[in-house]
Amino acid sequence: MTAAAPLSLNHVVDCADEPIRIPGSVQAHGALLVADEGDHTILMASANAAEHLGRPAEELLGLRLADVLGAEHLSALAPGDEGGEPRRVQLNGPDGVRRTVDLLAHRTDGLLVVELEPRGDALPESAPRTRLALRALQGAGTQTELTRMLAHEVRRVTGFDRVMVYRFDEEWNGEVVAEAAREDLEPFLGLHYPASDIPEQARALYTTQWLRSIPDARYTASPLVPPLNPRSGLPLDLSGAALRSVSPVHLQYLANMGVRASMSVSLLSHGRLWGLIACHHYDGPHYPSAATRNLAEFLGRTASLLLQGKEDEARYVDALSITATAADLTRALAANIREPLTTLTEHGGVLDLIDGAAGAAVRVHGEVRLLGQTPSAEEVDELARLWWSSSREPVVSDSLTRDFPTTDLPQRIAATASGVLAVPLMSGGRNDFLMWFRPEVLAEVHWAGNPHAQHVEVTDAGLRLTPRASFAAWVEQVRGRSEPWSASEAAAAKRLGQDVDELLARRTAEDGRIAAALQRIVVTERPAIPAGFSLATRYLPSGRDIIGGDWYDVTVLPDGRVVVMVGDVAGHGMGVAAITAQMRHALRAYLVNEGSASVALRQLSTLIGALLPGKLATVVAAELDPATGTVRVTSAGHLPILHVSGDDARLVREATGPALGVDVATPSDEATIQLAPGDALVLYSDGLVEERGVHLLESLEDLRVRAAAASRDPDELCEQLVSGAPATNDDVTVLAIRRY
Repeated sequence: MTAAAPLSLNHVVDCADEPIRIPGSVQAHGALLVADEGDHTILMASANAAEHLGRPAEELLGLRLADVLGAEHLSALAPGDEGGEPRRVQLNGPDGVRRTVDLLAHRTDGLLVVELEPRGDALPESAPRTRLALRALQGAGTQTELTRMLAHEVRRVTGFDRVMVYRFDEEWNGEVVAEAAREDLEPFLGLHYPASDIPEQARALYTTQWLRSIPDARYTASPLVPPLNPRSGLPLDLSGAALRSVSPVHLQYLANMGVRASMSVSLLSHGRLWGLIACHHYDGPHYPSAATRNLAEFLGRTASLLLQGKEDEARYVDALSITATAADLTRALAANIREPLTTLTEHGGVLDLIDGAAGAAVRVHGEVRLLGQTPSAEEVDELARLWWSSSREPVVSDSLTRDFPTTDLPQRIAATASGVLAVPLMSGGRNDFLMWFRPEVLAEVHWAGNPHAQHVEVTDAGLRLTPRASFAAWVEQVRGRSEPWSASEAAAAKRLGQDVDELLARRTAEDGRIAAALQRIVVTERPAIPAGFSLATRYLPSGRDIIGGDWYDVTVLPDGRVVVMVGDVAGHGMGVAAITAQMRHALRAYLVNEGSASVALRQLSTLIGALLPGKLATVVAAELDPATGTVRVTSAGHLPILHVSGDDARLVREATGPALGVDVATPSDEATIQLAPGDALVLYSDGLVEERGVHLLESLEDLRVRAAAASRDPDELCEQLVSGAPATNDDVTVLAIRRY
């Protein structure tokens, strides 16, 4: 079935706009008096006072409560002692006959509100009924059993034809989760009702006022006299009044359901509306006494505490299991921090953390591994970009189609990832994350009537959305949703992300210290840069090892020329670092002896081919004459350097040659650059530009554009180029030299 399109009408009056706290009237079965809290002068009265007290409302205004109720009853109205429990009082009725009424009192807007209701038939002693009901509720072992017993006990003590326990979901739709009813009534158990049936303002009132009673839904409202509070000139707040009149829209709703009398009691968990006890009567009016209503409210409050306790217990048990798994993962990661991706994914890894997750994805230092049933790696990356395009916040979604209605990705991956729980990692590579998936769960929701249908009628106030007239069963197939993620699961995922971040940050700091020490071992102390020039470098170790094959060097030749170099040896680790040191020492010797980078690189290539067969290395060298600013560039299979001049930057592609150890017979092509004052040269390793799925020429062009826009200060230039580089698992080296 397809949902009806929402109405697009001007000046539509919605039932959510009804002034339910200030209706200006009361239900007809009782009378209401409003008096000054100090001297008990009556300021307002309901228009039906004559029917209950024998005097018209206008005659009551200005009298004292003692004149109407009798001085003997004023003790029931002691300041600060207000109306949770009804008082039984004897009053003269309009026919002069003494009758028993229930008196309730509360305070609002600085006034005393007194309600008088005829007392119904005598009921069995409440204490035994209360004890029996409490024992039944306390004996419930599960939440399902508790709600079933609650419906049964409330019906037993109130006498309604049907009592339902109605639970709200996250979107405020309701479901009947328990029911006790006359045998001849059609069952409502399992039916769903849309959120619009109980508007937001009504739900807010249910959170503060536990009970609402409508003994006769066909009553004629009795207005207040005068209609406004004479002290403030505003409508009187009747939200605390048992006699408060009800929205005509709601009365029509009850009439459409065939309900003659109703009562509802709130169910709260941690201060949030969990659901309602909904009571319906069909054969005629039903007048539960104030004492009976109080007992029903007491059962609702007790059940709220028990429901909250059972939810807390379930969350506690879940949290214990999840916490234990997370602790095991964190310990394993701390013990093997050199291999974070393997540790997080082997033997189930993070997938075992979240019960019910069908798959998981882990990305550390830009490398993704998938566990279980997941979208493809490309789809996972697309999803990560979709979620974290603007911010890096944890993600909890049980419906990607709902959260991303404008893209087709949710439909493409619904079979494996209708629901996603994800946390970003900040200390590894950029865009790293932990992610869990739940597949689509096809469900049939049985609604009491079409929840999408809307009806409009013309009234004096304009067009009005009217309550639903049809409650015939209407089945909707729900797609694109997964089982929801619990608060414990979301908290555990977030906590694991924080632990992984902390360990990765600790490893990064340690790697930085070790890398710096290794660099000092394999790089001799840098000589002084000639006057008029400044130099800056950046080295970032790879995500996989403490040190990679990158290196840089500055060598001063006997004639005063300075050679700046950046090189890369294939591989990572201490063995590569040792080879790098040997190559660099040999290259320095060749440079000093030959005075030419081109010749020195050919000799080094011959040496590598003879002594280190199979090893591959690249080097780019820039020979600088500080007196003239002339630079000669030689490359052995390395990426082109950048010449940053004025407001532009260019890649020096003219210097080319084979990588070291590959082909010693082919001569290298050199390039000559004139470094003017203010110009800079940038030498770098491939870790600065390599990006999976992006052509190298595109990455080089992006680097050139960023260099043209960057600062010309060497330190700032290096920093900006590194911070704007794509995520990589390789180590990164950048060297910048500038002429002033």
